[in-house]
Amino acid sequence: MFDPFIAPSGTLLGLLQRGRGDGTLHALAAPRPEALAALNHCVLSDPRHDWQVENRSLYYARLYLDLDGGTEEIERHLWDPEDHLDTDDSRTGLALAVLGHLASYGRDDALVLLRRYAATGANWAWALDELALRDDDAGLRSLAGPVTDRFPATPEGDAGLAAAVRDAFEPRPWRLWADDPRPAIGARIRAAGEQGSFDRWQRQMRPGGPRPGWSVQAVFDWAQQGLERGSVLHVPAARCLTAVAGAEDRPLIVEAARGGPDGARCAALHYLAEAQDPAVLDLIEQAAVDTSRTVADAAVAAFERMCGDAAVERARRWAHRPDALGASASGVLAFRGVAQDAPLVLAALRETVRGDGPDAPRLWTLVDGTGRLEIACAAPVLRHIYRETSSSHLRGRAAQALAATDPSFATGFAVECLWDCEETTREVAALHAETGDIRVAERLRRLAADPAEEAEVQTAVRSRIGPDAPAV
Repeated sequence: MFDPFIAPSGTLLGLLQRGRGDGTLHALAAPRPEALAALNHCVLSDPRHDWQVENRSLYYARLYLDLDGGTEEIERHLWDPEDHLDTDDSRTGLALAVLGHLASYGRDDALVLLRRYAATGANWAWALDELALRDDDAGLRSLAGPVTDRFPATPEGDAGLAAAVRDAFEPRPWRLWADDPRPAIGARIRAAGEQGSFDRWQRQMRPGGPRPGWSVQAVFDWAQQGLERGSVLHVPAARCLTAVAGAEDRPLIVEAARGGPDGARCAALHYLAEAQDPAVLDLIEQAAVDTSRTVADAAVAAFERMCGDAAVERARRWAHRPDALGASASGVLAFRGVAQDAPLVLAALRETVRGDGPDAPRLWTLVDGTGRLEIACAAPVLRHIYRETSSSHLRGRAAQALAATDPSFATGFAVECLWDCEETTREVAALHAETGDIRVAERLRRLAADPAEEAEVQTAVRSRIGPDAPAV
């Protein structure tokens, strides 16, 4: 999947793509056709960089309800001929999840579309999972035939059916269908379920990793062989070393960390870092400039796993480095440093935004650290990240940091965060938004009454509008 094009943050489309609360507020104030066009664009062209962790479906579904939007564009998207050419989940997953939320709000048109797509669409398993949470037994039973017919009564078809039953995210439909009296359905699905259980048992009985009694050298050989096959086994190999290595093995491990084969060297660095070995920081510094990218990356990753005072002290020395180890050191200070480290964390935050933009992966730890250390003068940078990042998770972290550093947060960004796409961001807003704003009081009441809202958000809301809370 190619990275999506994200419109500027000051446009209605850009706000909706980012999932910002201001996107909903601007859409409700815009001409309805314009708002619906932007909303449909987002749902049909998933704007998320990581669709597996970022939330948008409930956010978009709520806006469809507020705009009284129809599902015609979603229907056209689902039944486009491309559906059977591009079968990646990311093409239709967001649209199906939006339909699922609409169905939970009582939209029968969304429920009908999900049933039709589960029967005929390429991404039928996703649609079935949505229905498993929302449809009644009769609706699910009506899909038993169409879904089972996808798997011909051949050895290959039976294997595919067993895999579908075994890997189903929501088992409810399959359990219903297993009771179907028709042999072509009930008996096949029961047999598929038994085969799936047998497959799991076989995998558990055929472990491919180390065996008891392995030596340190055997673990190194296993890590190296895995690297040569394209499998990164540094961390599991380090755990194996913890089980098999004794004090007498330290010279061998240190030597491997200094100049062994890449797989063994990476495993040794991770092991020594976990053990807080006194030699490991110098070995990491040496490995971080190695010509092997694998070794250099493993050295940085090993350093990030260290939690002792020695690692923090070394991070203060390395934070000025212009390489990956310097970036890692800034992250260690953000995560484990104290007040004296605030200037280094702030400098790293500013430099990262300047050099790599508001979506840089390094920003996650730095933003968290800025809030943890309560660096008040970082608020302007945090506000920039909040506005511009296309990652709704990073924006939520920026909101959390602003709550700790920016006195204007309660009357500013916290208000729009009540409409944000991420539940953790709405939770922060529910705890901090200034209730003197009439929009805040109304939104808190609506979130409290919405059955689709997350429990953590509703708990935060109740802390503001419950019987013991100040009047809203």
